[in-house]
Amino acid sequence: MQIKVPEENGYLPDIYGKYAPKEYRIDNGPTRSFPIDIKDAPAETETYAVTMIDHDAIPVGGFTWIHWVAANLPGNLTTIPENASQSGDVPMTFGNNSTAGGLVNNQNPQTSQHYSGPLPPDKDHHYTVTVYALDTKLPLENGFWLNQLHDAMAGHILAEATQVVLGRV
Repeated sequence: MQIKVPEENGYLPDIYGKYAPKEYRIDNGPTRSFPIDIKDAPAETETYAVTMIDHDAIPVGGFTWIHWVAANLPGNLTTIPENASQSGDVPMTFGNNSTAGGLVNNQNPQTSQHYSGPLPPDKDHHYTVTVYALDTKLPLENGFWLNQLHDAMAGHILAEATQVVLGRV
C-alpha cells in the first residue's frame, strides 16, 4: 500500500498549517485537512485509520504531539478528500488530538477531535502521516485516544503506509 500527501517545494502546503487563511481556521487554528491518495490497498480492506503525529514537538513540549487521529473511514476510498476531517463528506470516528489533553484542555470537539494543522514554534517540523488498512470496523467512539486506536487495531492491520511531510516554521 502507498499513500501520497500533497507537498509544495518539499513542504505541506500552507493552507493546511500555520499559514492557513482565516477561512480554513477554527479558534485561530488550522483545521482544513489535506487530501491523501491511497494506492494498492488490500482488497479485503473494510476500513482505514489515519494518524498524524509530530515527534519534533518532544523538545518543545516534552512529548509527541498528535495532530490527527481518525478511524472507520470507508475501505473503498482511493482518496481521503481535502477537508474530510471537517466537511462530513466521509464518515469516520474522530479521535482526540493533543489539544484535548490536560495541557491545553480544549473542550471544543470541532477542534479537539478533528485535524489540527501544524504550527511549528521553533523550526521546521516533520509530521508522520500513517494510513492503516484494516479488516474490520473498530469498536471506537468519538473522543477515543491514540493508544485506544492502537489497541483496537491489534490483529486487524492488513497494511499500512507512511509519509513524512515537513511543516514550515
